[in-house]
Amino acid sequence: MAVLLRALLRPGRPPGTLGRHPGQREASLCADPGAPVRVRFAPSPTGFLHLGGLRTALYNYIFAKKHGGTFILRLEDTDQTRRVPGAAENIEDLLAWAGIPPDESPCRGGPAGPYLQSQRLELYAQAADALVRTGAAYPCFCSPQRLHLLKKEALRNRQTPRYDNRCRNLSQRQVAQKLASDPKPAIRFRLDEEAPAFQDLVHGWTRHEVASVEGDPVVLKSDGFPTYHLACVVDDHHMGVSHVLRGSEWLVSTAKHLLLYRALGWRPPRFAHLPLLVNADGSKLSKRQGDLMLERLAAAGFLPDALLDMVTNCGSGFAENQMGRTLAELIAQFDLSRVTCHSALLDLEKLPEFNRLHLRRLVSSETQRSQLVEKLQVLVEEAFGSQLRGTAVLDPAYVERVILLRQGHICRLQDLISPSHAYLWTRPAVGRAQLGAISDKVDVIATRVLGLLEGCAASLTQDTLNAELRRLSEGLAGTEHSHVMKLLRMALSGRQQGPPVAEMMVSLGPEEVRERIQKVLCS
Repeated sequence: MAVLLRALLRPGRPPGTLGRHPGQREASLCADPGAPVRVRFAPSPTGFLHLGGLRTALYNYIFAKKHGGTFILRLEDTDQTRRVPGAAENIEDLLAWAGIPPDESPCRGGPAGPYLQSQRLELYAQAADALVRTGAAYPCFCSPQRLHLLKKEALRNRQTPRYDNRCRNLSQRQVAQKLASDPKPAIRFRLDEEAPAFQDLVHGWTRHEVASVEGDPVVLKSDGFPTYHLACVVDDHHMGVSHVLRGSEWLVSTAKHLLLYRALGWRPPRFAHLPLLVNADGSKLSKRQGDLMLERLAAAGFLPDALLDMVTNCGSGFAENQMGRTLAELIAQFDLSRVTCHSALLDLEKLPEFNRLHLRRLVSSETQRSQLVEKLQVLVEEAFGSQLRGTAVLDPAYVERVILLRQGHICRLQDLISPSHAYLWTRPAVGRAQLGAISDKVDVIATRVLGLLEGCAASLTQDTLNAELRRLSEGLAGTEHSHVMKLLRMALSGRQQGPPVAEMMVSLGPEEVRERIQKVLCS
């Protein structure tokens, strides 16, 4: 701040030469085409990572990987009052869980660190000093009370609130006098020059005349922390960011950022403003929507690839709109020129189907399937504990058989510990009276099923069992096949609805089926 104060008391350049050194050629609006691709995901740790943030991170990640570039995680934590404890760690952990870990980050480090803005205050002070020295910025001594009254008055008159640039034309003597009583003023950037047009990689050629609708923005607050506009420009420059892929809500602000780049004599990166991911009703996603939080979705059993697939499927950037793409396929097929300006509607009701597809893909891989077996073992033990019918239900071969038989019917691994699948892990309490209410031939049906198991238990498949059970029903005069199935389903699971009876029998195995039927007969 001391350096900045000296700059404030030093005569500045006239407004017409703001940010331009004599003889210096104006910086091009295009990033150096020969520079390596470096992109960044720069969330604020004011909340936990949700699907909107995941989508922005993903587009940056797949763009970087497609072009052999670097994916940076930078945390914009300059608003210390809104920082949520644990949010910073949560963001990086969940990016890793999703399979899109940053190459450089607060935890991983890197050549352009530190990656927390609160640890880069000196860089922002230096940039603010440079702006003040050239006359591109000036100190603002307006109190919060005055600024609040300006806003209140504008709203009362149904106008857009804007700063009236009161401190812009203070003389050097007035500045010196005010500094004596207020040594830590805010620094505002002059919006004097015409904002340059720029070619956004999504929206095309764009220009926003911000000076005609906005007052001069604060770039450095009185506490020494920067606002977003200065911080992102300084950080993107010093981190060598080549492309900025961010939400379209920042499209209008880009004009201010380009003016800052020009005033500092820096070459700006290329910009691509991605269409917003919005709720099915068109409303903007919020960090307060619990069902969108990545941590909650992960805990509920939704797979990373399913989430990545869904948030790209509902948007654009690909030649075809298809389900079931893996991360490797997303990288290979992504084309930034195909991203459209239209908002992408997020329909969470489709997530289970995305998850079903990716779960089946994991089951088809022997390596991945063994990992699913281990996860399901843990889930079963946690869910049922002492209720388990024995350690045999945790045997890897049994758990794997259950997964293979149920694939395509379940959306999440957690579905296999729901009440409808509890029969797989515990023995249901079924009384003879319950079966008698379905058919008066309980003993006959049970005896014949036991005989069927004795004869060819080792070779029974679903197809074989279906044929044998139908033959069994046909041999029972006056008894419909559906009643036989209902009776067996109740005996095996204690439920009136569930998977096909033949599948239940194959899942449980002949010994367990025999045990359950005999138990009912003896009850």
